Amino acid sequence: MTYSRILGTGSYLPELLMTNAMLAERVETSDEWIVSRTGIRARHIAADDQKTSDLAYLASLKAIESAGIEASELDLIIVATTTPDMVFPSTACILQEKLGVPGIPAFDVQAVCAGFMYALVTANNYIKAGMAKKVLVVGAELMSRILDWDDRRTCVLFGDGAGAMVLEASDEPGLLHAKLAADGRYQGILNTPAQIAGGKIQGMPYLHMDGPAVFKFAVKALSDIAEKTLDEAGVAQADVDWLVPHQANLRIIESTAKHLKLSMDKVIVTLPEQGNTSAASIPLAFDCAVRDGRIQRGQTVLLEGIGGGFAWGAVLLRF
Repeated sequence: MTYSRILGTGSYLPELLMTNAMLAERVETSDEWIVSRTGIRARHIAADDQKTSDLAYLASLKAIESAGIEASELDLIIVATTTPDMVFPSTACILQEKLGVPGIPAFDVQAVCAGFMYALVTANNYIKAGMAKKVLVVGAELMSRILDWDDRRTCVLFGDGAGAMVLEASDEPGLLHAKLAADGRYQGILNTPAQIAGGKIQGMPYLHMDGPAVFKFAVKALSDIAEKTLDEAGVAQADVDWLVPHQANLRIIESTAKHLKLSMDKVIVTLPEQGNTSAASIPLAFDCAVRDGRIQRGQTVLLEGIGGGFAWGAVLLRF
């Protein structure tokens, strides 16, 4: 039987690091207010001339180098993003052109902060079905472009960045089990409802979030799906070496770890210096922990994320 495993990882963060103090110069807030409610101290903001595909490209180059392959060996490109370069073509097609690998399939996945979970599971299924042997999976976002910088409830939370993984076919299981879910009944509490019509933007083009409602839903949903994923895989919570959660809010991360009876020493947290990078947050955090030596080959890692939709999911893997 054919399985998929992670061959290499990479990430990219824009040069500008916007601290809470810098943010307080443009909106009524403070470092203490932001840290106490979110755990965030800074976030990276892309330059005006950078696009989502640019961030994705730089992260992809590192993942391809880490995998020890050439871009020409890829069979498929999947990009998870909610901030594409344009309406169409897909950011994945634009990334494909930048990588110089025409002809292979390339498409985007849109599940906001859960996007990387959806993209990773899709890539895994392509490999298991024999339709691809090496797949580039990217989470890339320019969340700063859809923020109202006068709204301190949302603009303090998000940042820009990209993370990538190269998956390959293997005889040994890498991705052990996964579960995905969605519930469109909750779309109103986290969305960016604008659309283009007649050459104009119709509706609010900024991110809207009901923070308390999101927190309440996220903690329960993430805890439930993580427990179900472990149960169905036959893996005990104590056997999880690392939890790599979506980096949205430190209180959500801590609450989820508590439900899973995991010490925070076993949780990868990049939130303080990166903020919420939506679909990029999990691969960014994973790559950070791989490169600093915390996540090592043979270890069991649980990924989980939730985003607007609501859409959420968990992936259990052996690295």
